[in-house]
Amino acid sequence: MEARRRRVHVTTLTVIRLLAIDIDGTLLDGRGRLPDAHRDAVAEASARGIEIALVTGRSFHFTHAVIDLLPIPLTLIVNNGAVVKRKTGETEIRNLLSGEAARIVLAETRHLEDSVAVVFDRPDERQIVFERMDWSHPNRRGYYEKNKAFIAHTAAPLSELLVEDPIQVMFNGSVQPMRALVQALRSLPVADRISVAITEYEHRDFSLVDVNAAGCSTGTPLARWAASRDLTSGEIMAVGDNPNDVEMLDFAGTAVVMANATDALKSRGYHLTASNDEGGLAQAIRRHALSPGSQL
Repeated sequence: MEARRRRVHVTTLTVIRLLAIDIDGTLLDGRGRLPDAHRDAVAEASARGIEIALVTGRSFHFTHAVIDLLPIPLTLIVNNGAVVKRKTGETEIRNLLSGEAARIVLAETRHLEDSVAVVFDRPDERQIVFERMDWSHPNRRGYYEKNKAFIAHTAAPLSELLVEDPIQVMFNGSVQPMRALVQALRSLPVADRISVAITEYEHRDFSLVDVNAAGCSTGTPLARWAASRDLTSGEIMAVGDNPNDVEMLDFAGTAVVMANATDALKSRGYHLTASNDEGGLAQAIRRHALSPGSQL
């Protein structure tokens, strides 16, 4: 993650009108469940007129189980900012990776063909296509069981399936090899045509690396969505826990990270709240968005 200026926060009276929340490690607890405290705080914010956006590296279909637990209006910024959808599935914003750029990425990473899949914006089981992915790996098995209805195997090289532009090329593996992959991807001749995001779970020694179109990040679509709603960055609160959340945190006027966040994220000077297993999201919402002075 490239170096950025440390943020210095000054306590001011701020009216929060849009709440951007990461899902894994933030909205959900360490076991992937939605704590009652988090659900109630998000629902209260919505009832008070605050718009709610879930911002995640997940694909849209993988957010369904979470959406069903939040019976409130939602905007979904998924695939690390490549796609923005309504809760009902209609696409508002889409920034696809060119098939040509995807082919170059795949050609330069053939040694990782057992750790890569291509993600498409499709309504059927071919949304995630893989060639040699070992889904029995402990860090992949749960994802596969929850999403196998949307995952398809191909006997042909993935590059031959790029008859349409994909959302992203998705890699996963142990932390150190994936960090090395990020550096390699950012050194490719096609680097100016792609964006690279990494999500890390150091306690599991597992990372996800997403290759999207240039300009994709969690912050870019959040800014576009806010502009379409006539909102300023100062009226936005963002909460996250991972390196792929940096852009949305930097855009938001009120940026909060969880106690379970990576050390690199916590060192950037954002507001800090308790962990996702300690009701940290609820505490942050009540402190910064629902407290006296934070609402009109």
